[in-house]
This record gives sequence, C-alpha cells and structure tokens, in this order.
Amino acid sequence: MDAWNLDHVDAERSGAGELYREFLRVESMSAGLYVLEAGASDPQSPHAQDEIYYVLSGHARFTSGGDDREVAPGDVLFVPAQEEHRFHSIEERLSLLVAFAPAEG
Repeated sequence: MDAWNLDHVDAERSGAGELYREFLRVESMSAGLYVLEAGASDPQSPHAQDEIYYVLSGHARFTSGGDDREVAPGDVLFVPAQEEHRFHSIEERLSLLVAFAPAEG
C-alpha cells in the first residue's frame, strides 16, 4: 500500500513552483494535486486520457464540452479524453485532486 498526505504534496508542488504535482503513477492510472490561485488562468489543454477532478477547496467555474457550471468543494467532474476544458472565474484558491486513466502521458 502507498499513502500520501495532500498537505505534503501541496508543499512539494508549491516549493517547485508547479501548478500540478503528480504523486501516483502506475500503468492504469495517475493522480496528482492541481492548484490555481484566485484570479489565475488555467493553462491546460486537452489530455489523451480520461480525467476526474475532485474539488477539495475553492470556488470557480468550469467549462467542458460546451457546458459551463459553478464548482465548489465536494464536486466531482469527469472529462473524457481529448475534450477541451478549463477552470475560469476562480474566486478563491482552487485545490483539485486529479486522476487520469490510463496514466497521463
């Protein structure tokens, strides 16, 4: 078994100056922590893998596949591979647990 403390993952992410910090990678999936500060722009582009976001904290809007919705803690979002998607109108620091299947390439 492996286990992670997301506060430690966040400290590593922040210390490295990264928005995203992967903490798990196996052939079938990968997972990480993605953080966007209030007012930030989301620089991501479509991925080759299916993706799930779990909103840990913060409030923003999310656009994917032509739909736009508010997101808040506790929300779970699924984005199919190759679909354009983006967080925007980030009102407060947005922390997201992210899982890719298969592992992000």
